[in-house]
Amino acid sequence: MIGHLKGKIISKNPPEVLLEVGGIGYEILCPMSTFYQLDKTSEDTLLFTHLSIKEDAHTLFGFITKDEKSIFRELIRVNGVGPKVALAILSHLSVNALIECISNEDAELLAKTPGIGKKTALKLIVELQDRLSKLELVGSPGSSAHEFKQSGNPNSIQAIEALQSLGFKTKEANKMVSKISDQNLSTEQLIRLALQNK
Repeated sequence: MIGHLKGKIISKNPPEVLLEVGGIGYEILCPMSTFYQLDKTSEDTLLFTHLSIKEDAHTLFGFITKDEKSIFRELIRVNGVGPKVALAILSHLSVNALIECISNEDAELLAKTPGIGKKTALKLIVELQDRLSKLELVGSPGSSAHEFKQSGNPNSIQAIEALQSLGFKTKEANKMVSKISDQNLSTEQLIRLALQNK
């Protein structure tokens, strides 16, 4: 399984991105939420990927955050929701908006997504309510990581993810990093201070 790809964007043709990694061009389908954040001039664009394998095609889907990838995988687990519909949902609603929509049982808002009718929207709400509440997301509503994302601080997000990989729970990792007054430090410095101040 290809977990992520890092390289240079050669071309952007919504919803497809051509990403060159080590001299190989990967065609990757992305939700518009990811597409809008991609910088064509960047030499080291990182996309978290999901590989869909079918008899007639191998398709790569790319996401700017791990949260988008996690939600995408939950969406395609719902019977009747394929990868393209899941992309449409994430293009219509941000991760936080989708979680709020599911939590508030707002079928009308969900049904405004192309390819989603009222019946499918209700099915998504029923099936995802419990699963999404258990899903630990770096940028879940109200979390420090979400605030860091909004302020464009990738080092803080990476520090939180690193602490999670060390075994800390999401809320605890968020709290540890949010206590640090200088959020402009490098990822390594943030991790070191977070562990020292625990």
